[in-house]
Amino acid sequence: MKYKNVLITGGAGFIGSNLSLKLIEKGYKVTVLDNLSPQIHEKKSPLYNAIKDKVRFIQGTVLSYDDWKNALDGVEIVVHLAAETGTGQSMYEIEKYTDVNIKGTSIFLDILANENHSVKKIIIASSRSIYGEGKYECSIHGIVYPTERKDEDMKNSDFKVKCPICNENVKLFATDETSKIHPSSIYGITKQVQEQMFLVMGKSLNIPVVAFRYQNVYGAGQSLSNPYTGILSIFSTRIKNGNDITIFEDGKESRDFVYIDDVVDATILGIEKDEANYEVFNVGFGKAIDVLTVANSLVNEYSSSSKIEISGNYRLGDIRDNYADLTKIKEKLGFEPKVSFEEGIRRFVKWVNLQEVSEDKYEKSMNEMKAKGLYK
Repeated sequence: MKYKNVLITGGAGFIGSNLSLKLIEKGYKVTVLDNLSPQIHEKKSPLYNAIKDKVRFIQGTVLSYDDWKNALDGVEIVVHLAAETGTGQSMYEIEKYTDVNIKGTSIFLDILANENHSVKKIIIASSRSIYGEGKYECSIHGIVYPTERKDEDMKNSDFKVKCPICNENVKLFATDETSKIHPSSIYGITKQVQEQMFLVMGKSLNIPVVAFRYQNVYGAGQSLSNPYTGILSIFSTRIKNGNDITIFEDGKESRDFVYIDDVVDATILGIEKDEANYEVFNVGFGKAIDVLTVANSLVNEYSSSSKIEISGNYRLGDIRDNYADLTKIKEKLGFEPKVSFEEGIRRFVKWVNLQEVSEDKYEKSMNEMKAKGLYK
């Protein structure tokens, strides 16, 4: 172990708490900086309770210079996970998302550039959202990177992705790290800016930076009370409250679902391997799963009578498809995802069945987006 003192911002969250526990098991000393946002940590969640006596915990915010300075004392590795994360919510809480995700980053980097510190390496949690729509092939124009879908097409229930040159339907490919960066939400824009800020300043300050573009992370421990992000938890909370599930578009929109244990393993490879330095990596399972399959899998696992309705409605800023090409992370870091979607669903449902039923706030979140004109 080259370095042993780690700061994890957002370390009481879903990824952060699991990463904290694994690092402690491996002999690291962990400091956590987290604001315990009520949107995620109702009544101080099990995630916080699992780590509070095992880490040096600082309840604070990345928007505070003093909180950063306190948290960085003696730290050699920083894993920056703290962020506002809801794609839909980011389209109307713009100031909040840019403040936390960009200003919070700038305060940290300002400290590194101007103050004494002991930081030797940084891991930044980027996101698949920076790609916008993923990589596709047009039968006429070859590989293309489509822009956002047109409102008029989706009004007519045409949700397919089109070639940006000829407007013909295109075929989905796995998105690699050299693919075009063109986010379609404020959240995605903030993560792109955040990643670039870290990589530029890391090279300038001679501090190795590793950026992980996480796909849709899920698993035991994720917030069941946050209606803005995490499709599996949103659907599960609907099911546990005896409510039906409404699916946007035609149900064929897809994502790459990667289990939390695999995400933690990938992140630790980034911490420990010099081959990761100054590189960006996709972290996913490498397979596209459509939303209708997700809903049916959950209803079956819960043995639920909840009905699944395909509404034809859509949200502005949502992408159609994206799944990760994992060639780079496999070759450079030796990463191999171990938990299949089927196994991950079983583990997740088993965990949810042991939790108290959370209040279903989904309708409230949808009404917010309708009021802003973002849900059609």
